[in-house]
Amino acid sequence: MKAIVMTGANRPWEVQEVPTPTAQPGQVLVKVHASGMCYTDAWATQGFGGDIYPQTPGHEIVGEVVEVGAGVHTREVGDRVGATWVQSACGRCAYCRQNRPLTGQTAVQCVNPRTSGFAAQGGHAEYIALSAEGTVLLPDGLPYELAAPIMCAGYTTWSSFRDAAPQPHERVAVVGIGGLGHVALQISKASGFETIAITHSPDKRDLALQLGADHVVANGQELLDIGGADVLMVTTNAFAAAADAMAGVRVDGRVALSGLDFNHPFEIASGAVPFHMMRQKVIGSTHGGQQRLGEILDYAAKGQVKPIIETFSLDQATEAYDRLVSGKVRFRGVFTPSKTS
Repeated sequence: MKAIVMTGANRPWEVQEVPTPTAQPGQVLVKVHASGMCYTDAWATQGFGGDIYPQTPGHEIVGEVVEVGAGVHTREVGDRVGATWVQSACGRCAYCRQNRPLTGQTAVQCVNPRTSGFAAQGGHAEYIALSAEGTVLLPDGLPYELAAPIMCAGYTTWSSFRDAAPQPHERVAVVGIGGLGHVALQISKASGFETIAITHSPDKRDLALQLGADHVVANGQELLDIGGADVLMVTTNAFAAAADAMAGVRVDGRVALSGLDFNHPFEIASGAVPFHMMRQKVIGSTHGGQQRLGEILDYAAKGQVKPIIETFSLDQATEAYDRLVSGKVRFRGVFTPSKTS
């Protein structure tokens, strides 16, 4: 089969012919119809995932089950399924003995998790073998290309939104209108909240309004000037912008942190009023479990959340990667291996 391969840290992606996997016990073999790009793919290529090479990246995976391994009774050939970063856990380590659900925490707490694009082959390929327990059934009618970004971008932002738990009278602000942020705006609006976009990019202002923002501001002071927000969703790795935006978070407000940057820490600035005197909270958020994934897939199936995507064939791997790392993808790149370029 054809697959994109990371051959070493900071080396270009290569398109190679590699053996097609088979479904081992507990697994399903999936013909990949769409595989979304996440900036984590770039981090992995740059060496932040450790020495995992050679490896195929990609963890926003959707496709059709074509083979079912021994012991699998929950999936059938022909099922439309999706899978995320964490496919399964070891089931025996100290963390797993707490019997927690399969979440993003599993990837960093379990001693031997099966993770797409890291410990196991990722989705930027024509086929992938997946742990059946880590798959979810896709809603009928949801196109593969739109389902793929939900497996991480949608899943991440919805989990963050749920962790922040906005109440009916509260306002939600989103900082960073990119791959995650453009979904977060739609989530907040679809959930019935007054929604504010925070962006320094004038060219994103009109788009933010189209995606559901009631207001668009450039920074924390402007957010404060229009009355502030109770929930600040940090969907960017530009932590300086996030810290600045905190100036507009109200008393008892929550900052939900789902952006990721391996090079810089998230810092809380010392404002005119100390952070602790505002009784605010910073909430670390990650994939919150398959129930959360099912909820956001339902939003997507109803058309209430629709990722903006660019599609690529596997043969366009170099172009796609360059657009990813340069920030030119608006807003989610998706490989469609089942289609020809």
